[in-house]
Amino acid sequence: MARSFMDLLWDYGVFIVFIIFSTLVPLWGRFFGKKEKTKADYVFGVGTISMGAMMLSIARGTLGVRSFLGYPSELFYRGAAMWETLYGMVTAYPIVCFVFIPVYFNLGVTSVYQYLDLRFNSRLVRCLASGTYVIRSLLNLGVTVYTPTVALNTVIGIPYWASLLGISVISIIFNLLGGLKAAITADVIQGVTMILISFGIIIQSMISVGGFDKIFTTPAEDGRLNFFNFTGDFTVRVDTTSAWLGQLFMSLSIFGCQQNFVQRYLSMSTFKEVRRTLMSNIPVVIGLFSLAWIVGMGVYSVYAQCDPMAAGYINKMDEILPFFVEDKFSYLPGVLGLFMASLFNGALSLNVSNLNSLATVTWEDFLSHLPRFKGISDKQQLNIIKFIGSVYGVMVMGVGFAVGLLSGVIESSMLMTSATSGPLLGVFLLAMLVPMANWKGAASGMIISHIITLWITFGSLTIEKEVVLLPTSVESCTNETFSAGIIKPSKSWLLSNTPLEVESDFSYLDSPFSDPQTQQSSSTSFPDSLYSVSYMYYSLIGTFITVIVGTLVSYATAHRDDAYDHKLLHPAIYRLSRLLPGKARRYVNNPDIRPKVRMESKVPLDKLEQDNFGFDGQSEAVVVVSEKKVSPLEPGIFVVSLSDSEKSSTVEKQNETYRKLDEDLREVRT
Repeated sequence: MARSFMDLLWDYGVFIVFIIFSTLVPLWGRFFGKKEKTKADYVFGVGTISMGAMMLSIARGTLGVRSFLGYPSELFYRGAAMWETLYGMVTAYPIVCFVFIPVYFNLGVTSVYQYLDLRFNSRLVRCLASGTYVIRSLLNLGVTVYTPTVALNTVIGIPYWASLLGISVISIIFNLLGGLKAAITADVIQGVTMILISFGIIIQSMISVGGFDKIFTTPAEDGRLNFFNFTGDFTVRVDTTSAWLGQLFMSLSIFGCQQNFVQRYLSMSTFKEVRRTLMSNIPVVIGLFSLAWIVGMGVYSVYAQCDPMAAGYINKMDEILPFFVEDKFSYLPGVLGLFMASLFNGALSLNVSNLNSLATVTWEDFLSHLPRFKGISDKQQLNIIKFIGSVYGVMVMGVGFAVGLLSGVIESSMLMTSATSGPLLGVFLLAMLVPMANWKGAASGMIISHIITLWITFGSLTIEKEVVLLPTSVESCTNETFSAGIIKPSKSWLLSNTPLEVESDFSYLDSPFSDPQTQQSSSTSFPDSLYSVSYMYYSLIGTFITVIVGTLVSYATAHRDDAYDHKLLHPAIYRLSRLLPGKARRYVNNPDIRPKVRMESKVPLDKLEQDNFGFDGQSEAVVVVSEKKVSPLEPGIFVVSLSDSEKSSTVEKQNETYRKLDEDLREVRT
């Protein structure tokens, strides 16, 4: 499939122009519009992002390059069973909307993992969750940026190291100049481009086969559209049950517990807007998700009687869509360049948004608590976050080069993703839905769940598996089947070293390419039978282990010091717990246990988080009502911020004082 430079001149030109366009447009506001002046501007976009752009960005982060490039080959060689993961994806949206977002929205947190610190009063639990996110994101981003570079090297001859360097450098520029708003704009450009190219492929397929109906009838007749397959066998790669349940738990982990998605929710101005955006996004996701499968139907209908892989024109099934574009669009100069630019930009936009989230999490959950960074200004915090993002950009490039040298890293990173999603979701469910849960239970549940799911995941690599693909045909292959520029390669594409379907911002559990359709090993003894369980269930297993172990350990280690603010529970769970019989649970904001705060009151220091306020050896602190922001005045004294109208508050206005105290001093404990 190699072509000379002159043949690809148009493709090179279109590729370069599109990359420049998709880079400059998101950064336009940096030079001609409102600049990010604060950390909130950079991290959240300060409410300047439209609902439509946010919807497309969330959907784009949900689907991405994997659906654009991978699902067509999945349908061609394995059928559309994986399409049923859509059931779990759609089910997850209302759950995230009505379970997770009501807890997050009014807390004022910058990192989603900061919520765990507030809920459990434990830096350990917070660091376990955020560390899990950072490690798996780095591994996945390395694979993501490497993925399109191989296709670019194979199809239009750009050295893979040059593409990798280009993606990384542009990502770092985005990180320094853009912020969340630029990342979302890049997502919108990429999403629109993917949609247009997909429709172009469908139209070309219709022209080639002679009608839109044949795009559906041909795959159906050849057994590609089999749905509602309930096998009851946990070792089957994917059936309706595993597709729905596995994707549901993975989607909850991604949409509800991952920084890059929660960061988008919190950038909107009201909870009602978040809810409307998420619920309105359901038909968008259904349409975009199904569009990739319709593309696969079109490609299959064209090559139903002449499989390019069986005929020797491609060497991996992942190459089928680039092959189709080069074959059927050879009469339109520049289309192949646009297709490849879309792959490049897909990796770029995902990398940009994840660098933003990784930098925010690293600063908020790790570095901001170091004594060296205490008391620095908001502008300094912003500069540090940008610097961290740039460092991560270099690290991702390094991981990308390692992926090119060590193909095993790819599978390892995919398995790492599937193994870590369950523990992450489980600890958030413990925090929101289990009132008795404490830090000991949460930490124990996460650690044990990580150990077991990683054991199952890597154990599955020891099971011998046989690849099973649906039958294809070469009966109608002739010298005129493909365009004149198509020749059989003398050796395998570099694509044989990596699966192009890898995606970073989304679940590898639902990826049809992380594990082929297999038959169970002949050995059924334990633990081989456990290792044979479908990867679709890994997130479910990890979630249940975390919740069960966390609940039991919390029950066994319950202590009065485990009290926390009831606003950190889901509102419905809090109300339900008050209706149940038995001794009432203690919360830090219960009127009968919190200190009486007047215009000036002394508060025992054991009710304050000393690490955050720098108290040293004091037995009590003085709460002073002032118009200044909260800050240490001298050892043992801090300030509660009140407006001018509130400075004349009396005892009758204690409830307002309590509310302000809760907002400004979230670390108060009893």
